[in-house]
Amino acid sequence: MQTTRIYFLAILLLAFVPKASLDIDAQIGYCVRQAAKTAASIPTAQPNLPRNILKNKATWNYVGYKDWTSGFWPGTLWYIYEHTKDPKWKAKADTFTRELTPLAYQKAIDHDLGFQMYCSFGNGLRLTGNLEYKKILLATADTLATLFNPKVGTILSWPRSVPNMEWPQHNTIMDNMINLELLFWASKNGGSKRLYDIAVSHATTTMKNHFRPDYTSYHVVVYDRETGKKIKGVTHQGYADNSMWARGQSWAIYGYTMTYRETKDPKFLDFAQKVSDVYLERLPKDLIPYWDFSAPDIPNAPRDASAAAVTASALLELSTLLKDKTKASLYRTKAEQMLETLSSDRYQSRNVNSAFLLHSTGHKPNNSEIDASINYADYYYIEALLRLKKVKAGKSVQASLKASFRN
Repeated sequence: MQTTRIYFLAILLLAFVPKASLDIDAQIGYCVRQAAKTAASIPTAQPNLPRNILKNKATWNYVGYKDWTSGFWPGTLWYIYEHTKDPKWKAKADTFTRELTPLAYQKAIDHDLGFQMYCSFGNGLRLTGNLEYKKILLATADTLATLFNPKVGTILSWPRSVPNMEWPQHNTIMDNMINLELLFWASKNGGSKRLYDIAVSHATTTMKNHFRPDYTSYHVVVYDRETGKKIKGVTHQGYADNSMWARGQSWAIYGYTMTYRETKDPKFLDFAQKVSDVYLERLPKDLIPYWDFSAPDIPNAPRDASAAAVTASALLELSTLLKDKTKASLYRTKAEQMLETLSSDRYQSRNVNSAFLLHSTGHKPNNSEIDASINYADYYYIEALLRLKKVKAGKSVQASLKASFRN
């Protein structure tokens, strides 16, 4: 009942909120210029994949291909190529993408293969039709599937000892929802149907166990690896076990929107709206969340621009999947307003450094990447801008971003 009242209040208020007036091409052009600065400064020796620029610093810290964020820089380059059609960006994207090739054939060290390989090789395949990319992606999907525990119904996130995860019990983190897209794609493009079944099982089990009655998510759920019984819901990167960690909720919004797109099962569409609505209800005025919605030092707590970028991209797609035009308009408007704020002088990096955005928070409890520029914030920011451009042109978000690849 409370959610329904807030929903109708939001619809009423929407009539009095000016539509965002974002110059999309100008903002994408800004991203191209910033990426050119980054590309010019990258070292020739590995590690050479930009990950972050810390607060009050101006230079990137680099990681190797095994880092969970390794796919975001090549993915960003593919998005720039998509916009510019300039072959120099295609060549750069290909070079950095190929660095990740070993991940397809090595033993899975965690669940992040979707982030790593679908953002890089996936976008590359979509834009070039390179069948070598397809082969690598199919191998990666099979590697990711080795982490699936049928007794639990989810993919193991961290196959190693992590504090508070009761290793060797089975842990699953909310971030893992994004990696399901690789499995869905593979199952429809030459891979086993089992990959589709794994993805559906993971999404369904997570929907059952990862959320509180108000649809806020736990960051992690720990399961008994033999019985599949839920042991506990906890946090790893959030403020508290019972708090709503901003980026975790954004992964849920993005993940369940994508899962509905791939399955067309209405339960996932309904759930995507529920996890979106509670996030929107609790946002600050500028629509950029604090790193955790329960952080005790709000309004002085660090923001997380990365969560805003992920959510904006997800809401744009979600707005295209709804028959309820009023609700679709709400989501699209909120996404545009988020992007307008992210594109302001408060959040864009501009002359501070060569990233796209400032003010992201990686792992606050670990005192890591606080109020920093981070590669995944940039990736989802440019993805959201490209999605908005397609939506405004009346084109399919799905076709423009995750089209069926050529055989």
